[in-house]
Amino acid sequence: MHYSKNIKITKILKGRLRWKIMYDVIIIGGGAAGFSAALYAVRYNLKTLIISNIDGGQITETTEVENYPGIKHIGGLELGQKFREQCEEQGAEVVNDFVARIEKGKSGFKVHASKVHETKTVILAMGSEKTKLSVPGEAEFASKGVSYCATCDGAFFKGKRVGVVGGSDSAAKSALLLSKFAKQVFIIYRRDKLRAEPRTVDSVHAEKKISIIFKANVIEIMGDNVMNAVKLDSGNVLELDGLFIEVGSKPDSELVKNLGIEVDKSGCIVVDAAMATNVKGIFAAGDITTGSNKFRQLITAAAEGAIAANSAYGFVTDESIEC
Repeated sequence: MHYSKNIKITKILKGRLRWKIMYDVIIIGGGAAGFSAALYAVRYNLKTLIISNIDGGQITETTEVENYPGIKHIGGLELGQKFREQCEEQGAEVVNDFVARIEKGKSGFKVHASKVHETKTVILAMGSEKTKLSVPGEAEFASKGVSYCATCDGAFFKGKRVGVVGGSDSAAKSALLLSKFAKQVFIIYRRDKLRAEPRTVDSVHAEKKISIIFKANVIEIMGDNVMNAVKLDSGNVLELDGLFIEVGSKPDSELVKNLGIEVDKSGCIVVDAAMATNVKGIFAAGDITTGSNKFRQLITAAAEGAIAANSAYGFVTDESIEC
């Protein structure tokens, strides 16, 4: 009798065989990196499972996506659903679930979700989460004026008044980008000096559309159907059409601490050019990694996912694919 290489007999119970699926790769995370990895993995004929708590990842927070080649504009939620549909059509298994832990097994890894899944390789694509202000109105007006990505949403505020919360290099560069579209940009920062690269700071000060409000904190986001103002801790109310929150992000790498995977000081998983971690058989892609010079965009995440899948294929088959 012939059995698939991805099926193994685990027990004989009351005269009946009990089967256990061994996946070639399990991908954790359903953003651009995860679904790109899944798409390539199934095209390499790898038995593939993707586990995600939300289809699309952070892109679902974006009202419209206009910076991906071949797509003029599409909603973030719709794009996330298309990611899933395409992967399932190609043969990947997709489940919405939360992964509690990963452990090394005798012949690979065990991924503990609502069920325990076994796999030869793992691709980590959990992404990162933008740090929230945690103030009244933030959740209510998310995608209704409140955004966490100037690159994604800046063009929708042409001729408008917008604010940027934060004083990092990322915040300063977001303000510069927004100045290309908005009528006026306010940087709202709790300190008395921007913590950006000197040249970026020079560019901010040279841009007439940008004003900086130092030693200020947003304590409330106000509006009706959409946001229209923010309240500062000084008591002043600043009228704005949009607010871009740039107070940092945290990689979702807690899951891998028990595996001894190397992370940098910010919590990003350290990967090489092949998206391999320091643990054999575990790869990572997207915002969770140190890859792509930490340029966290939809297109770079998708590219890293494809590379990770190619590397997983090489690990499983001891072969390589070159284009």
